[in-house]
Amino acid sequence: MTRYLDELAVGQSVETKRTVTAADIDGFAAVSGDHNPIHVDDAFAATTPFGGRIAHGMLAAAFISATVGNELPGPGTVYITQSLKFRRPVKPGDEVATRVEITAIDERRGWVTLKTACSVAGKTVVDGEAVVAFPKRSAA
Repeated sequence: MTRYLDELAVGQSVETKRTVTAADIDGFAAVSGDHNPIHVDDAFAATTPFGGRIAHGMLAAAFISATVGNELPGPGTVYITQSLKFRRPVKPGDEVATRVEITAIDERRGWVTLKTACSVAGKTVVDGEAVVAFPKRSAA
């Protein structure tokens, strides 16, 4: 379904959920090239303060990107900026809830500002703000 800028409103929000698996972490390591042992080596990760493997912070950020591109604003969205603050680790088996909320719309530019956050068990693991470009309806 095609949607346009004039169909969006400040306050609109959406939440998606995904459970992180060890395979997700391994796949992200393979795609990104980030093979830090805290993410991919059970023996090493067990010696850290986390007591085991943790997901890449950017994997949680990718969940934000997926929610923005697929749900709100949705297909046609192009990132301009994204700030991120990593607050807590995500571990294999954690269900990550990703929430995106529209906080501002610049109709002249076609830009939408979004409050973005991921949480596990009600605790924020990463949050930030995104500015994205979104299609305007063509002048008839």
